[in-house]
Amino acid sequence: MKNGTVLLETHEGVAKITLNRPEVKNAINLAMHEDLQQAFTIAGTDRDVKVIILQGKDGAFSSGADLKSIPIDDFASFDHGDYLANTYNKLIKIIENIDKPIIAYLNGISVGAGLSIALACDFRYANPEAVLGVSFLKIALVPDAGASYYLPRIVGLQKALELCLGEPITADEALRCGLINSIGSPDEFAKKLTLVPKTTFGLMKKNIRNSYDKSLAEVLQLEVESQRKAGKSPEHIKAIQNFVQKLK
Repeated sequence: MKNGTVLLETHEGVAKITLNRPEVKNAINLAMHEDLQQAFTIAGTDRDVKVIILQGKDGAFSSGADLKSIPIDDFASFDHGDYLANTYNKLIKIIENIDKPIIAYLNGISVGAGLSIALACDFRYANPEAVLGVSFLKIALVPDAGASYYLPRIVGLQKALELCLGEPITADEALRCGLINSIGSPDEFAKKLTLVPKTTFGLMKKNIRNSYDKSLAEVLQLEVESQRKAGKSPEHIKAIQNFVQKLK
């Protein structure tokens, strides 16, 4: 994907998905929804792709939903819920089901639904000048695109409620509250992640994400089932063979 609202390029096992509407700070319209779904599906199923990075074009990650593109000529009949179900929810489910490491690089303004999509990723890096905001309340809407699910899990309930008031924060503030993993480019981190065993990472990711609504006994059983699969994976067998060879 070299043209359109989303760009997709792969190099040395890292797929970079770039939001490509810089003229509106990469605001998300219907065309971008379709392109994002396609890009994540391609990267998620490509065996040569080990890591996915989501970023924005020209110094902005995303300014959120492109409100000008939403068909609200007859405002009374427009259903925000239907629009959400047919766009963002589909995308978030695709991202959630990818078992590879996914990094969001917040390389500039990252607000509204744009930030929500980043929350669905496994890791978040930010440019030092990035501005982040859960800005839905500013236009009298509730946080969506998974923000209500991911945000309290990432920063805790109290901080999530504070952030949802909509005041923008800096990259430094985001790092302090645990909203992002680090400040700076994620490229070196992505290179390290290409060496992580894919099968094991996918199982680990699934267990941790599913642990919140399960009892200890249920999580222990998840670990039993996952370890059974990991123990039979080619990556584990190779790792054990290498370990034994070193002992010899």
